[in-house]
Amino acid sequence: MQRRKFNGLALATSAAGLLASGLSHAQLAALSAGDASKGVRAALEKGAAVAVDVLGRPDGFLGNPQVRIPLPGPLEDAARLLRPLGMGGRIDELVTAMNRAAEAAVPLSRDLLMAAVRGMTVNDAAVILTGGPTSVTDFFAQRTRAPLAEKFLPVVTRATERVALADKYNRVASKAAGMGLLRGDETNVQRYVTGKTLDGLYFMIGEEEKKIRQDPVGSGSAILQKVFGALK
Repeated sequence: MQRRKFNGLALATSAAGLLASGLSHAQLAALSAGDASKGVRAALEKGAAVAVDVLGRPDGFLGNPQVRIPLPGPLEDAARLLRPLGMGGRIDELVTAMNRAAEAAVPLSRDLLMAAVRGMTVNDAAVILTGGPTSVTDFFAQRTRAPLAEKFLPVVTRATERVALADKYNRVASKAAGMGLLRGDETNVQRYVTGKTLDGLYFMIGEEEKKIRQDPVGSGSAILQKVFGALK
């Protein structure tokens, strides 16, 4: 009896959330609360899995201009001046190490991302379903950015420590910060790379989300077709 009441309340809450988030009564009639939750969960899992697989391999960052991690703006400008003076190789070594660090860190995100999916509520599903083209990305960022930063930082630190120029970066960045040229994570190469790794991860999740929303049929998933197709 209590189970029946709980299920009924969950369905009612989900339906109310879906309507409040913008689904019409006609769309809701074609889409059960259970299907809505399953579809959102499938989208979350697919977006996370694809992003981790694409980025967590050699050249996942370095070979992808959309997420490749450069030096911060002012230091990138300074690097261009240093290249003609024979420093190009060392600068490239640092940039490569930064991106390799990101590629090594990303696989550590899989468990936390999937745990966030398992913790999704019916209200979360309603917001994600009708919350715009980056609602999946926003969901993951809100729930995983801080703990993932803690997991990524040691990996990034070990990878960048092998490059002598990393310490010089931090010294130069500290001076640049004193002049107001850099701020926040940009003043430390390890924190900067960690932040950019997370940015790249959420960006790629967002790209997969856009594909699902734009072409649910192309996702190859019956539940994604049903749920996200209902929004068109």
